[in-house]
Amino acid sequence: MTIRLCVLLWARPGQEQALEAYENAVLTLLADHDGRLLQRARTLPGAADAAPAEIQLIEFGGQAGYDGFLADERRTAMTARRDAAVARTEIYPVAL
Repeated sequence: MTIRLCVLLWARPGQEQALEAYENAVLTLLADHDGRLLQRARTLPGAADAAPAEIQLIEFGGQAGYDGFLADERRTAMTARRDAAVARTEIYPVAL
């Protein structure tokens, strides 16, 4: 069963470019796990302080692909990089 997720990401203060660079790297792993990026958007400068820096719509062919992506050693090896750039993440299952 297809899994579709809306991912909201908030950058640590001054780390918007680091968040973008981290996401550029980690999103390349999706295809290895039957996943794909459907849409990626960044909030514009001057957006409300409470707004996420980036919004993504991601799709996986099934739970095994999603679980594999989460456990991917290449992804987990970037945890320190992620923690330095990303203040908060919220993930919601969605229907399109």
